[in-house]
Amino acid sequence: MTPEHTGYPPHFLLDTDWNGLVNRWATGIGVPAHDAATHITLSVSRRPAADRLQVHLTTSRRFLVAFMTTGRGLAPGELARAAAANAWNIEQLIPTLSVWNVRGDRPHLGGVCTLPLSCRMTQPDFDATASGWVDQAATMFTRCREVFSL
Repeated sequence: MTPEHTGYPPHFLLDTDWNGLVNRWATGIGVPAHDAATHITLSVSRRPAADRLQVHLTTSRRFLVAFMTTGRGLAPGELARAAAANAWNIEQLIPTLSVWNVRGDRPHLGGVCTLPLSCRMTQPDFDATASGWVDQAATMFTRCREVFSL
């Protein structure tokens, strides 16, 4: 933790402080965080009757990466519709919608958001960013369900 200027909130470097930022965000929204050696997983629901989102946060060489999914596997006949749902990426950009497989036998729709590990953020800024990712992902999955029946 290194304050940029005296009197301002501390700015945390994602490269070294991402675990703390994520755990404090999870505590702030009342969601338990399951901390593993390489990632943190949360289960979040932003709207009543909405699908619960599984949010996996980890790092790559240069980025903090948030993978979000409802965990619903795609049936073989749904892959073409899932590819068509990528129109989301053209219209919205965040999170990036993709088809991916998370520890399972069937592909899933997933959303991905990233931040450079070199950035510094205050806890409130990180909280707003992470909560925004979850809100946008909830909208994305709702749209996939309503428009593309996925």
